[in-house]
Amino acid sequence: MKRKNAPFHTSVFLLLLICTCCGTLSTIAQTQAKMAWKFPTGAAIHSSPVSNGNMVYFGSGDQHLYALDKHSGKMKWKFKTSGEVHSSPVINEQRVIFSSGDGAVYALDKNSGQLIWKFKTNGEKKYDTWDYYLSSPLVDDQFVYIGSGDSSIYALELNSGKKQWAYKTGGSVHADPVIKDKTVLVGSYDGFFYALDSKSGSLKWKFKTVGDQSFPKGEVQKAAIVQDSTVFFGSRDYNIYALDLKTGTGKWNRKEIGSWIIASPLFYKGNVYFGTSDTHRFYAMNARSGTIKWTLPLNMRVYGAAIMVGNELVFGCFNGKVYFVDPETGKVNSTFQTEESKSRYASIYDATDHFRKDISLYGNDYIEVEKKILALGSILSTPLTDGRMLYFGDSNGFFYALEK
Repeated sequence: MKRKNAPFHTSVFLLLLICTCCGTLSTIAQTQAKMAWKFPTGAAIHSSPVSNGNMVYFGSGDQHLYALDKHSGKMKWKFKTSGEVHSSPVINEQRVIFSSGDGAVYALDKNSGQLIWKFKTNGEKKYDTWDYYLSSPLVDDQFVYIGSGDSSIYALELNSGKKQWAYKTGGSVHADPVIKDKTVLVGSYDGFFYALDSKSGSLKWKFKTVGDQSFPKGEVQKAAIVQDSTVFFGSRDYNIYALDLKTGTGKWNRKEIGSWIIASPLFYKGNVYFGTSDTHRFYAMNARSGTIKWTLPLNMRVYGAAIMVGNELVFGCFNGKVYFVDPETGKVNSTFQTEESKSRYASIYDATDHFRKDISLYGNDYIEVEKKILALGSILSTPLTDGRMLYFGDSNGFFYALEK
């Protein structure tokens, strides 16, 4: 059904998984990771964490940026803004930098949480119910690059926060910018993907997404990745794109009929890996050709990016689970499920792990259904690993540290 445009100490269990890569029904023994600690905030965590030294930093919908001891989970400090902090922070030397729903970009002392500087944009806004993220900053060569709901891409001086330049697009910019060869690369809700000169902000090229009958703009919601001479990103027009870095011309694209592609892809050993929205799948594709290597069926959306932890793909899902997957085969090796997901799972899913008959994702009561889904502890945060621990937040406002 289409959206309306307006509106590891372990316990072992068995999971039946239909693998499209092999086309057979297989029984897979799985183990759950051990939770080292769990920290509560006051609202949903969509921000992806970063760590530095013994600290881990992340934002929350309760309007705070948090700094926790990454070993114990004890709070070192928190900083209050006037809006939801659904931007992921970045660490640069003594600074932690992020944006807030109050329309400001902040630079704090990473050890004390004291304000160093603050830059005010022309304001933030939420595009729709599924606009869960704010743009996260990128630091490069003494500048901070970030997008805004005011439709602009900004370059700020790192030391002072003063505006160096701003480039106006035709829609909110909530995707994270990336940089390569002195080119800032970022997509907009106007359906264009932009390549800007990092020093001047002048346009090098822009690429218009194809669009779809249901979503003609082809909005770009999350960050691209760059690998060698290719830029990869997904769109709300159901496509994943591979563009030439220098010219912006298409190398290939693949349409996932019936589903946005929000999640930023991960490149690993010649493949790109990403989850989909409404077709509830996770893909491995050849990065050069776009051909499918394997597909893993899920029962809910994936918006966060996957990461590699050792020899496993790790990503979170709206169903309140973190998946640990073999990158070669798509086999699920193990999962972690939040306690809230376990206790509330039957409010969404039946005994066969499919949606209950009374659940319609995009019916007249779609807002209430979305609230029920998020109450599972949906994981929109991209996980972070420091080699020993895995960190992520959930939509119930809990921040987790798992031991592998």
